[in-house]
Amino acid sequence: MKFRVGHGYDIHRIVPGRPLVLGGVRFETDYGLEGHSDADCVTHAICDALLGAAGLVDIGHFFPNSDPAYYNIDSQVLLQRVCTEVTKLGYNISNIDVSVIAEKPKIAPRLAEMKTALARSTGLLPDEIGVKATTNEGIDDIGRGLAIAAHAVCLLSRS
Repeated sequence: MKFRVGHGYDIHRIVPGRPLVLGGVRFETDYGLEGHSDADCVTHAICDALLGAAGLVDIGHFFPNSDPAYYNIDSQVLLQRVCTEVTKLGYNISNIDVSVIAEKPKIAPRLAEMKTALARSTGLLPDEIGVKATTNEGIDDIGRGLAIAAHAVCLLSRS
């Protein structure tokens, strides 16, 4: 067996008047994340982890923000496309683990929903996906509630 590990990171600024989507789950808030797509930083970090593990370019090369086709697109669609690219190369996605860094909203009550949504998009089982949440303890823009970030890692395998 050949194994490949990937890491992804994404951060988006919080802005008023946009829907907030994290890990494929919509949160009821009066703010969201700034971006060309739905700005789901959790899913974007996972996409970059998968692409990196497969030796491919990052999410911005596959889905450029200059392309109107991706304006406000559901990031779960992007994740499904990334999974297709990775599996076309002969890799199996073994597991994904992601950490969400945010002061607001409270993410812990929605973790199971996020795992379910991400499992649907990747073809994994929910117990093959880890989702954790933490704060930035008041440090920097994330800590002041001005941005949300996510780190993700994945393991790919190929016989």
